[in-house]
Amino acid sequence: MLMHSKAGYLLKINIAALCYCLLKFKSFKVIPFRNVRIRVGKGGTLSGNGRLLLGIQWHLGRYMPSHMVLRQGGQLKVNGVFKIYSGHSIWINKNASLVLGSGYINNNFSLTCLNKIEIGENVAISEGVTIWDTDGHSAGSIVDTAPVRIGDNVWIGLNSTILKGVTIGKNSIIAAGSVVNRDIPAYSLAAGVPAVVKKTRIDWKHKCSATD
Repeated sequence: MLMHSKAGYLLKINIAALCYCLLKFKSFKVIPFRNVRIRVGKGGTLSGNGRLLLGIQWHLGRYMPSHMVLRQGGQLKVNGVFKIYSGHSIWINKNASLVLGSGYINNNFSLTCLNKIEIGENVAISEGVTIWDTDGHSAGSIVDTAPVRIGDNVWIGLNSTILKGVTIGKNSIIAAGSVVNRDIPAYSLAAGVPAVVKKTRIDWKHKCSATD
């Protein structure tokens, strides 16, 4: 199905996934594009007044396989217009919570949420970024998790990794290829493996929109 956007270009909508969203969420708050698969477990919920565009692609780009899994009791809250481009893998585990403000995440994004991940307003996340709020394993019987919080007006560079328990303050920049395993203060530029603050008192701003 083709639908015209406000920007005048054609949106290639995944009809099966869209119908699935309507059955599960009773609204157009989640809009899946081509080659997107969505699975929602019992009690998985969507809230907020925003709109999530899943699997969108750049003009003439290829719609890569993408999927979002919202397991039993998982919560997805969308507060503004948020775009996640093609090639994403999003897992929201049992009783976990993902909160999205506004902005976009570029192609080949990976997110695993076992606890809570919050992404703020006007956020720009580049291609190949990974965000996990867990180690994915543990020496004991319980997998370690800790919430991840990304503040407003944050830019995360190409192929960066954000690990569990991290808070990135507002108006900050994470340089390409960084591994963030500790808090980054607001108005900072951080880079490296692991990432450390290289510069302070920056004020990065970018107006994200639904038609970028």
